Amino acid sequence: MHQFELRARRRGFSAIAGVDEAGRGPLAGPVVAAAVIFPPDYINGEIRDSKELTPRKRESLYTTIRNEAVSAGLGIVDAASIDRMNILQATLSAMLTAVSNLSPQPDYILIDGIHTINTSIAQETIIGGDSLSLSVAAASIIAKVSRDQIMDRYHTLYPQYNFLKNKGYGTKEHREALKEYGRCKIHRRSFKVS
Repeated sequence: MHQFELRARRRGFSAIAGVDEAGRGPLAGPVVAAAVIFPPDYINGEIRDSKELTPRKRESLYTTIRNEAVSAGLGIVDAASIDRMNILQATLSAMLTAVSNLSPQPDYILIDGIHTINTSIAQETIIGGDSLSLSVAAASIIAKVSRDQIMDRYHTLYPQYNFLKNKGYGTKEHREALKEYGRCKIHRRSFKVS
């Protein structure tokens, strides 16, 4: 989980940020990206891809990462903006904001996926980065927990969709609620429901 960070350090980079997102696929809610910089030689064997962790473990590691990272930044793009710019551009925008919210700024970025972001900071994309890089895995946890917290708050405003359980994803229950109640303010109009 440290090979990409170690390789970047051998090339002379010191502030290495991992970047990942949560919420590209849901029918409702924002896409959320996170960026995380750890101290040099940071090790934590429990941090891995957020999808491999239970909600309770993710929340525990979220607190650990927030406490032990040099910096963690967040970027959030709402449903209306996703509809306006498309989900890929919204994701890249959220990632850029997450990196911009880091202090200190990184001198190297590891990004989960195949797309770079619009910055002059040196960067590298990693397919499956949330399973291969510690800092990207940490970013996946921060992004996922942060997005889940947002969707939990939306549940109190729109309980009929049960965002507490489905987090805006297109579950059978969520699609049935859409048929009954139609879309609410946080639904993505550009996403097909059926």
